[in-house]
Amino acid sequence: MPSTGRRRSAAALAVVVLAVVVVVLARSLEGVDGAGAGGGNATCPLDLSYVPTFPWDAALCAGGARNMTGCCMTLLSVFAIGLAGQVRATGRFRIPSVGASAACLRDFGAKLSAPPLSLPGASLVPACFPSPDQFVASPSFCAGVTTAAEYRAVVGNDSVAALDFACGADLSSLPLCLRCLDAGIAATSRLKAAANVSGNSSASDTAMNCFYLTVTYAAGISNAAGPTFPSTAGCTLGLALSTPPAAPSKPHDTVIFAAAIPIALLLASLLAFFIWRRRDKKKKIHEISKEGSAERRSHPRPNTGSILFDIAELSRATDSFADGNLVGRGGFGAVYRGVLADGSVVAVKKMLDPDVEGGDEEFTNEVEIISHLRHRNLVPLRGCCIVDDDAEEGKQKFLVYDFMPNGALEDFIFRDVEGGSKRPALTWAQRRSIIMDVARGLEYLHYGVKPAIYHRDIKATNILLDGEMRARVADFGLARRSREGQSHLTTRVAGTHGYLAPEYALYGQLTEKSDVYSFGVLVLEILSGRRVLDMAAPAGPVLITDWAWTLVKAGQAREVLDGALSTAESPRGGTMERFVLVGILCAHVMVALRPTITEAVKMLEGDMDIPELPDRPLPYGHNFMFSEAGSNFSASPAFSGPFMDNGDMLR
Repeated sequence: MPSTGRRRSAAALAVVVLAVVVVVLARSLEGVDGAGAGGGNATCPLDLSYVPTFPWDAALCAGGARNMTGCCMTLLSVFAIGLAGQVRATGRFRIPSVGASAACLRDFGAKLSAPPLSLPGASLVPACFPSPDQFVASPSFCAGVTTAAEYRAVVGNDSVAALDFACGADLSSLPLCLRCLDAGIAATSRLKAAANVSGNSSASDTAMNCFYLTVTYAAGISNAAGPTFPSTAGCTLGLALSTPPAAPSKPHDTVIFAAAIPIALLLASLLAFFIWRRRDKKKKIHEISKEGSAERRSHPRPNTGSILFDIAELSRATDSFADGNLVGRGGFGAVYRGVLADGSVVAVKKMLDPDVEGGDEEFTNEVEIISHLRHRNLVPLRGCCIVDDDAEEGKQKFLVYDFMPNGALEDFIFRDVEGGSKRPALTWAQRRSIIMDVARGLEYLHYGVKPAIYHRDIKATNILLDGEMRARVADFGLARRSREGQSHLTTRVAGTHGYLAPEYALYGQLTEKSDVYSFGVLVLEILSGRRVLDMAAPAGPVLITDWAWTLVKAGQAREVLDGALSTAESPRGGTMERFVLVGILCAHVMVALRPTITEAVKMLEGDMDIPELPDRPLPYGHNFMFSEAGSNFSASPAFSGPFMDNGDMLR
């Protein structure tokens, strides 16, 4: 990708980072009831002495604050520095009482009014924060967490360590800020899981509240410099700075970061408006679903076997896309459970903004590719829906699948995901069946259709389980049809950290064996119960492929297996060990040493001998920057810095 393109992508990512953080903080403004400040004789526990001297951009609040939404967002971020400072000093989130919160708001307003700021704090603070109880500590806010100790206990040592590592440095560099955001999303998922178990009703409110705690923790405790350091507040709290922090390298990152801040505030203004209109919009959707005019009813799509659904039918099926029907969320968008008029249960995937890079392309890929696929180990596509005339959201796109009642494989093989701790460990028979199902699904994609299809994003979250615990490959948004007899060379490398074959990640060379590599990683995850990247390893992040290969070479193949697997159910003939060896072989860094998926199936079934495991080059994962959250990413094929004899990977 040309350097200009990378800078534009970086700018877009910076906007997303800052907008997400500001929107999270903005949720404090939703539903304010206008209660009086109160306060009595309570004193403020926050140290707000930084307010007049901190280099925040007060322009949006000057001259009568014509853009009150932007001003309030800025003031909220400034106030959040004090909240993060309290976490750093005392380990307590938010403010202990309504009286203390009212005292803090009075103090905040006074400091805004005093020189050198000289803002109308006496009127701005009540206008932006009319209810002091929005900052008061409450066990119902998120998973019962009110202190840093409780936060660490709920999130877990591994995720907290990853957050501390990712957010601990100077965050003025855009890549470091993005890494911090990734770790924050991963930690928030742990909090959200605990909050849902404890009975919180609104999934969206829970996610926002829990992310609020995470960014406060990251700014107050994880970052070494603390929240009063400009780049810390700029990254973690989305605060616009009057003087952008200087980046340690790549000066254009600083320019991009500074330029993105006002854009993010503009986005925050629009998003805040969306929040305030939320109830009205849901009412409109409900009215549309009742009307459902005859000319817009769902109908078959020609020559595809799929259906073009009407938005009214999908709205009725999902109860206007109610939070209670939300079953998943990821980089692609959100998935809702729905029940159609004929009683069939479906999963409705509402795509992320279709106007972002790759949005239209990935939607078209998924519809056109899956519409023609029929295999028991692939998730069936029912149809799609395109809405071009939504007054508030513009173009919207939806995909409709058969609903898989047992959800994602990730929820069964990892114990640290939502619902995982409540599920029994998979038996050997179940693990074997799932591995074979995935292998046969890939075999169909590679050899059962013409031209062959390369999935490009095989991982545990993209393997769904039906009611009989049979595995089905899902999420074909990144899939590509092959050129007959050739490999792809692409400048847009897309997939998930840790699962990408090295020749694809580094050079954009895409073949059927790129999927085989991802399959090998998945096999090792299923067998071991470990994630693709161990962030808690003493020597630094370790890939599961390097860890497993080391054990096998030491004659300890059984040590790769999950401790939950009973030795009493171990089959004869070393079947478990054979699966381990096939997983390692499929995930070999050299293309020529990987089997095809058909050969892998034969090896797993015992119909083909497994060759002796060859030596591996220096583990490439030791120099890669990974994200525990497993988010999608794009990279140039000319990725800098060879980590081994790179030519070997292409042979």
